[in-house]
Amino acid sequence: MVEGYNRSLTIFSPDGHLFQVDYAQEAVKKGSNVIGIKGKDCVVLGVEKKSVSALQDDRVLRKIFSINEDVILSYAGLSADARVLINYVRQEVESYRLSCDEKPSVTNVARMIADIKQDYTITGGRRPFGVSMIIAGFDFNGCPSIFKTEPMGTFFEYKAVAIGRSDKAVMEYLEANYNEESTKDEASVLKLAVKALTLVVQSGADIELSVVRMDKPPECVHRSVPVEEISEMVKKIQDEKEQELKQD
Repeated sequence: MVEGYNRSLTIFSPDGHLFQVDYAQEAVKKGSNVIGIKGKDCVVLGVEKKSVSALQDDRVLRKIFSINEDVILSYAGLSADARVLINYVRQEVESYRLSCDEKPSVTNVARMIADIKQDYTITGGRRPFGVSMIIAGFDFNGCPSIFKTEPMGTFFEYKAVAIGRSDKAVMEYLEANYNEESTKDEASVLKLAVKALTLVVQSGADIELSVVRMDKPPECVHRSVPVEEISEMVKKIQDEKEQELKQD
């Protein structure tokens, strides 16, 4: 009996499971780690970069994407599924702008993604997207927001969130260290993001960071943090840890 439900895309098992959704969540759990942190005047996305062949062009392996001037996103899970969703939401965002003569809020962007994910859990002949996403940016009122969407089509707002294979360890760190002092400005949020990611990576070359901050309201600035700057932050954090150990 279980095997039949296992093969079906849209039929619940007797204990209330959609097995294909469960499998999609497993794909997320095997993905690279991604974090999103909301600061007082900025939002930061950080990603664990996978090692690549020396012959590959790493520019095409970026995992943080710009949706418009105000919103960026990243993902954990199947890259091909993420690409389809990113292309879809970019088209929806542009359609919204042309129809309503304004940019959609971060909430609306998260809902667009969640809606199509949910549709793929109830439509025959399709399978759920094996990807979770973190969407970050600023609304037209100047407030920063961060959302996470899941394969089943749910979405939630967070102050800080992690997805990927080590999400529990990273979330525990963020819960213990997220406070007003650690998020007071862009530099503080970047430092918190790097500290969280160094739990699962070895060097600055393994980290990708992007920041969106409000420049001149309502205009936002999106900045990809250079590898050299990330490596310098990692070195400072390691030096601080060594000093703490010496003092102990």
